[in-house]
Amino acid sequence: MPKPLTVAVLAGAALLTRRALRRRVRVSPLWPLPALDPPISGRPRSRALRLRVAARETVADGVVQLRLEGRDLPRWEPGAHIDLVLPSGLVRQYSLCGDPADTSSYTVATRLVEDGRGGSREVHEQVEVGAELEVRGPRNRFPLVKAPAYVFVAGGIGITPVLPMLRALPEGADWRLLYAGRTRESMPFLAEVEELGSGGRVTVVSGLPDLDGELADVPEGAVVYCCGPEGLMAAVAERIPEVRLERFAPRASADGQAFEVELRRSGRTLTVPADSTVLAAVRAELPNTLYSCEQGFCGTCQQRVLEGEVEHRDELLTDAERADSMLICVSRARSERLVLDL
Repeated sequence: MPKPLTVAVLAGAALLTRRALRRRVRVSPLWPLPALDPPISGRPRSRALRLRVAARETVADGVVQLRLEGRDLPRWEPGAHIDLVLPSGLVRQYSLCGDPADTSSYTVATRLVEDGRGGSREVHEQVEVGAELEVRGPRNRFPLVKAPAYVFVAGGIGITPVLPMLRALPEGADWRLLYAGRTRESMPFLAEVEELGSGGRVTVVSGLPDLDGELADVPEGAVVYCCGPEGLMAAVAERIPEVRLERFAPRASADGQAFEVELRRSGRTLTVPADSTVLAAVRAELPNTLYSCEQGFCGTCQQRVLEGEVEHRDELLTDAERADSMLICVSRARSERLVLDL
């Protein structure tokens, strides 16, 4: 039998973080699809990639597509996304919309959001061909599962995770797509979508779709996927509570009641105001606390919860992880007090 591994701890060496020791989730092959089970959140790869922007193309009004090239890139499945670390340090998530079999490049697309948080503007105005970007992932919390039928609802740039799903469905699969946008000119990949959906599978709507009509006859057992503006996803969820959603904007994190947070190891107790976040309060006392995306996607700010009830607002942690940890950038307390292992 092999000898057990031993770890020599050198005096004065930095302690390994828990995240460095965390087991990574293995991705299953694309087809046959996994059973219809709740998706398991993946984790970013332990090492970031440095990829070169090999091509940049405008694919619709206000939408830029980037092709990022590398070598022997990790494989991905439809629904997966990557984190892009932009030149300013901002971290943003983009669905992969290229070919999963291509291990030499990743393709993403982003819409310019004039009143957004700055990430899309940076991509549109500063990221040019030849630039090198740090890429984390891919990971998949929006997987294509095996089902007797599929209904897809995409709004604008929300078509990006759906498009690889449509390409991957086997011949003869029962599916249909509602694709909505402000105008046809603003809808990326429209020509390919319509070609894939020849025969009446695709309904294209400029403006507000008639969700009551479009979702009135969802086949029994069908899985419904939706990606797009928050208003569209909320409206679909009202009609189809079991819908699978993909969102890349955080749900409101700085709202609710004020509460206390005890930092057990530091011996400090903080107040988190109703209009602020746990992360902001913690960093005011412990400025070296790690964080990155501030959106509940990347997992950098994950902390162990020793006491209290958490209102989880992240898009990453599994149910098992939520039992004793939280992402302090977005999640809040349901109880009057939380105790963190900090």
